[in-house]
Amino acid sequence: QVQLVESGGGLVQVGESLRLSCVFSGGSFRSFTMAWFRQAPGKEREFVARITPFGTNSYGTDSVKGRFTISRDNAENTVYLQMNTLTPEDTAVYYCAASTGYFAVSVRSYDVWGLGTQVTVSS
Repeated sequence: QVQLVESGGGLVQVGESLRLSCVFSGGSFRSFTMAWFRQAPGKEREFVARITPFGTNSYGTDSVKGRFTISRDNAENTVYLQMNTLTPEDTAVYYCAASTGYFAVSVRSYDVWGLGTQVTVSS
């Protein structure tokens, strides 16, 4: 079955950058729209960004536009989230997810989830 494994989280200072990676296995990577979600303590899981199967269309939520970039390498079965100019409000567990819905942005549209990677931004 499809599995997702995230990596790249950590503790950084305000204004610094991190690059998250998510490796996909057990299926056809090119069949899935991939996304990143995040969940802060006491809050619901929220959409961050998604990218369509061949990378022709990407979309990010307003709070990360201009700072975060989602990309994918179909040869490596990997999706990335480049996060720049991080703020304490970006502190959360970041989850990678896969969907067969082309423009999916809701939690319930995603069928497969990774276990998450912690990102902490210290002021």
